Amino acid sequence: MQKSYYRLLFFLVSIQAFAQQNPCRDPYLDSLYDVSVRHSYDYNYYDAITEARNLIQEATLRDNNYYMYHGYNVLGGSYTDLKDTLRAKRNYEEAQHYAVESKNDTLILWASNNLGNIYSEDKDTRQLGIDYYNKAIAIAKKMGIEREILYPTNNIAWTYIDNLEYDKAGPYLRDVWNLIKDSDEEDHYLLSQVNYLTGRYFLGQNELEKAEPFFKDAIEVAEEDSYLLEASQAYKEYAHLLYKLEKFDEAYLALAKYQEYNNQIFEKQRLRQINIANAKFDNNEYQNNLKLAEKEQQFQAKIIENSNEKIFIMVISSVVLVIILFVLNKINRDRTKLIDELKAKNSQLEESKNEAERLSKLKTQFFSTVSHEIRTPLYGVVGLTSLLLEDKSLTKHQSDLKSLKFSADYLLALINDVLQMNKMESNLVKLENVSFHLKDLMSSILNTFEFARIQNNNNIHINIDKDIPPYLMGDPVRLSQILINLVGNAVKFTERGDIYLSARLLKKTEGEAYLIDFEVRDNGIGIPENKQKHIFEEFSQLKTSNYNYQGTGLGLPIVKKLLELFDSEIHLESEEGKGSVFSFTIGFQKDISKQEKTVPKTNDEEWTETNETPQHILIVDDNRINQVVTSKILEKKKFICEVAGDGEEAINKVKENDYGLVLMDLNMPGMGGLEATQKIRQFNSYVPIVALTAVEVEEMREKIFNSGMDDIIVKPYDVQQFYQIIYRNLTGRKMIDKV
Repeated sequence: MQKSYYRLLFFLVSIQAFAQQNPCRDPYLDSLYDVSVRHSYDYNYYDAITEARNLIQEATLRDNNYYMYHGYNVLGGSYTDLKDTLRAKRNYEEAQHYAVESKNDTLILWASNNLGNIYSEDKDTRQLGIDYYNKAIAIAKKMGIEREILYPTNNIAWTYIDNLEYDKAGPYLRDVWNLIKDSDEEDHYLLSQVNYLTGRYFLGQNELEKAEPFFKDAIEVAEEDSYLLEASQAYKEYAHLLYKLEKFDEAYLALAKYQEYNNQIFEKQRLRQINIANAKFDNNEYQNNLKLAEKEQQFQAKIIENSNEKIFIMVISSVVLVIILFVLNKINRDRTKLIDELKAKNSQLEESKNEAERLSKLKTQFFSTVSHEIRTPLYGVVGLTSLLLEDKSLTKHQSDLKSLKFSADYLLALINDVLQMNKMESNLVKLENVSFHLKDLMSSILNTFEFARIQNNNNIHINIDKDIPPYLMGDPVRLSQILINLVGNAVKFTERGDIYLSARLLKKTEGEAYLIDFEVRDNGIGIPENKQKHIFEEFSQLKTSNYNYQGTGLGLPIVKKLLELFDSEIHLESEEGKGSVFSFTIGFQKDISKQEKTVPKTNDEEWTETNETPQHILIVDDNRINQVVTSKILEKKKFICEVAGDGEEAINKVKENDYGLVLMDLNMPGMGGLEATQKIRQFNSYVPIVALTAVEVEEMREKIFNSGMDDIIVKPYDVQQFYQIIYRNLTGRKMIDKV
């Protein structure tokens, strides 16, 4: 049993302590918190995480750090139980941040203990976990709350016992017992845990007689109060003790009780049933293989015996021949039985394979859902920040607003990286073949890193071989993802230096095919030779003693996998302290249908020249924040906006009014955007309808255009790109009107 389960006690304590510890109690937030904790306590982690995120969202709107702490604390606990240590640590650190912001010593104490649980599980960070426990103890002593000293003290003892350091665990266990004796309250859950831990301590010290009464007390308390998990683990260790005492019958009974409680736990833990089923399957498979091997050995022995008998039969008499025939017949029956067992086992393997495929699909669906839910609030952040950046009255806050937008863009890039990796693992990424302008693509990539370039005081240079045609046919999205990751790494690991992005023509083949070598060079910190292979592994990051770089460690693995789609590979040359060079080659076809533009007009200019009266735009979105952001962005360009909250309302407004354009969200309660568009096209075929959505475009592109929509804008977006799409579709409407 792991210390992370002890976390549940802090949920219950925090429920009881709400009224005393929270000076600004909110009944609604109280109820959200209570529901999320109860779901976590019942192992219903999906609902627990959902309610915790609702709590965080509502607490953010109310600027309430106290409830922000509790929301992230529930998330940390849930991810800990789901064995997702990375997310657990991230959420516990967020909880600690809001505990400090709330200036509440009790919350800081709890946060320190929970971080101790996370870090103490890893041998490389175990001492850091113990330091967090000691910090919690110091805060509790300062507050004069002996009861709160119990938990981190017990967890330190637990850490040492888990690592077989019994001599170090002993003093902390004695402190726990002394604190329990001095406490006026009797906590059965704590008592069950401490008895169980003390039994493990004496068992580890081989003081078997001393360990036995503690296991019995732990079991008695756990069974009395229906602590299934605690009773299960106590019976397991107690069986181990009885086996050492050579009380085999009692050990067997204890193991049976352990299994009985385990089965009850599994019924409540849907997310853990898969692991248990796999474990049971492995055990059954092992037993079946063992039986099969024994029978095969018997079969071989009988063959040898039969061979000897045959020799003996040939010498003695024909009577023995009847015996041999009987034995052979029995062997044949055994073989038939083994074949039937093998068929049954193959059926089990097929079922396991189908279950694995089902889980893979669920994972993909989960990532898609999370993407939409995160991108929707990001739309509000990016949109409002872009508007504020254009407000000349906020000039003195320009730096802060740019930092805010950079952070939001960084978060969006992180989400895209995770989703991209998930898609490639699921073989969902396919290359497209569309026309694109190489110079515009590379310039757009550099504009993306303008803020980071200025922040690190770097210079970025573009060099495109003049023999490369301006327009090419290929997949510009995948090429952009590759170059963005490489340039992003160069900008991040270079300070006061130069970064070169170049495209060089290697050769031209028949049929207007061009083999182009792309190179990203920098003079940054470089990569040690012993790290150069590892940086292409997932979640691997370059770490030095002088720098602290953030990131997911997915950028270069994504580059490697994307280049495999192009039948290409990444090449690296680097020397520590002198910089790095990443290069790759991709073949593209020349787009012979297009020529280089001279001085093109932007959609903004083209629309301004022909626009006579303000255009009416209908915004269809069920999210009020998104409605406000989209309206403000459009109103800055003198558009007149109306809002509809769902598909039915949008249909009625289009029937009653003449709009220049409709911005349509896809996911809405009741009637969604796709269905609403189809109904609008039944009576209005000319009004431009543009999808404004946070879902993955690649998954929905065909459905969007088949429904009758004219274009797509993915939230969150770049404001200038947003305007260009709006102007492009409005220009098309004016041309239709003129005709």
